[in-house]
Order: sequence, then C-alpha cells, then structure tokens
Amino acid sequence: MGLLVGLTGTMGSGKTTAASMLKELGAYIIDADAICRDLVLPDRPAWKEIVKTFGEDILQTNHQDIDRRKLADIIFNDKNKKIQLEKILHPEVIAEEIKSANLIFKKNPEAIVVVEAALLIESGNDQRMDKIIVVSCEEEQSIERAMKRGFLSRDEAISRIQNQMPQEKKVKTADYILENNSSQTDFKTKVQALYSELKSLT
Repeated sequence: MGLLVGLTGTMGSGKTTAASMLKELGAYIIDADAICRDLVLPDRPAWKEIVKTFGEDILQTNHQDIDRRKLADIIFNDKNKKIQLEKILHPEVIAEEIKSANLIFKKNPEAIVVVEAALLIESGNDQRMDKIIVVSCEEEQSIERAMKRGFLSRDEAISRIQNQMPQEKKVKTADYILENNSSQTDFKTKVQALYSELKSLT
C-alpha cells in the first residue's frame, strides 16, 4: 500500500529543502509550485483567466509571460485579489496533483508520494492526504530565509509571511512536525527518521 503525504509550511520554513531530502531517500515529489508555473504559461486556460481577471498590466514586456513578481505584489497586498487567484488555480493544481499521484501509484503501488504545497491546507487538499508534514521554524529564521531565497526586502518578507496561514494553525493539522531551527545536518537527521517511519506504514 502506498502513502500520499502532504508537505507544507510557511514561507522560509524549509519545506522545499525537506522535499529535496525526501526525494534523495526515495520519495516521489509532486511540486505544487512547479504545477502552478506550468498552468500560467501563455495561452493555457488558467493564464487566460488570470489575465482576464487582473488585466494585461501583469504581463511582461513580451505581452505573453505573466510577471510572477508583479502578480505576487498584487495578491500579497490585497486579500480579495489573493482569493480570486486561488479560485482560479487551486482546482487545476489539485487536478494535476491527483493525475500525477495516480500515475506514480500505478507504476509503484508502495510508493511514498509527497505533495509539496505552500497552500496545502488553505486549498482544502490536506483532506485528501494520508499524512500531513508541517515544517516549522522560528519566525526570524523564516524571514531571513525568505529574504535570501526570494530576493525580498525585510518588509516584503514579513508582509508575505504574515499574509499566509499562521504557522501555529498549520502545525495543528500536522501528523508530523519537522522543526528546522538548527543546522542542515540536524534537519537531515530528522527527515531521515521521519522517512523511515513513513516507510514502515507502506
């Protein structure tokens, strides 16, 4: 029997690092953000809906590609716009995740399939998972990592983190909590131990 696992956490928590480590250990990773990037390519249905909703000002100078940074600035400063974007993307992202997971389980019925998604809980997709992993860390570390990864100012990083579901609320939904407050080596040890536990369930 395979296992469908949701992996989430606030911006800068280290969930992508956790996903990378789990992949090295043998898990199959479905990256919700990569699916989103594909869905918003020019002339895809989601692209058309987003441009219709937000206007052509969100397009890059080639008038084709969506300027992801510009779109992010809009939705992180306007809750209603964020809700509009999520209504467009969530159903399509979840449909793609289901399709990918089914293909993996067809090839390997005992696979551990990990859906890495920042908005796993907000989208309601956590309800489909067998287990939920939440990566957590101290707020200051989260801010610093978000600044480095996203080339954001401190104020931008804080604003984006505060616009997400609070970490305390995410943690309450978790079957497993991966604390990422120490070194990379310490975190890897925790991920390895968790993977062994997941393997014992398959």
